Amino acid sequence: MSGTGVFAAAIVGIIAGWIADLVLDRRHSLFSKLLIGVIGAFIGAFTATRIAFPVDGLIGELTVSSVGAVLFLAVLGLIRRPA
Repeated sequence: MSGTGVFAAAIVGIIAGWIADLVLDRRHSLFSKLLIGVIGAFIGAFTATRIAFPVDGLIGELTVSSVGAVLFLAVLGLIRRPA
């Protein structure tokens, strides 16, 4: 993977994490948003592949990553919810 590809993936991850933060009204640091976005990208790509959802271009990657990040934060919130 080239340096440009890693940089682009990091930017998509940060944006996806930021979108997930906005959707679920959370407050995470920039680094946390990056991690949330990267994990969301894996979840979103896995899910999109399983349901044969076509992912084309930056907008498609960002959409799939954001949906995955929202799913990740929602499940994490259910697991970490105090009893």
